[in-house]
Amino acid sequence: QEQLVESGGGLVQPGGSLRLSCAASGIILSIYPMAWYRQAPGKMREFVAVISSAGTTTYLDSVKGRFTISRDNAKNTVYLQMNSLKPEDTAVYYCKNAATNNWGKGTLVTVSS
Repeated sequence: QEQLVESGGGLVQPGGSLRLSCAASGIILSIYPMAWYRQAPGKMREFVAVISSAGTTTYLDSVKGRFTISRDNAKNTVYLQMNSLKPEDTAVYYCKNAATNNWGKGTLVTVSS
């Protein structure tokens, strides 16, 4: 049974960095496209980034140049490196298997001084 577990969220000051992790079990993560989404308070869930099985990446315009999605197939884990964080990045961040539509439970990122 596929499970996705996010970690790495927390409170960070504007301009700071965080690295989110999404650990997969029950699947061989390397064969799937994996994505990160986020949902800010009172807003719809939105796409943030995706990485294909071949390593091709696509990003939400507002995070381009600041966020990097990557994968470590040996660890069965996908990452989201977030730099130059802004208050508007505050949200619950979710990992998703873009092929099976399975979601993790999310990890909260709060950007505030």
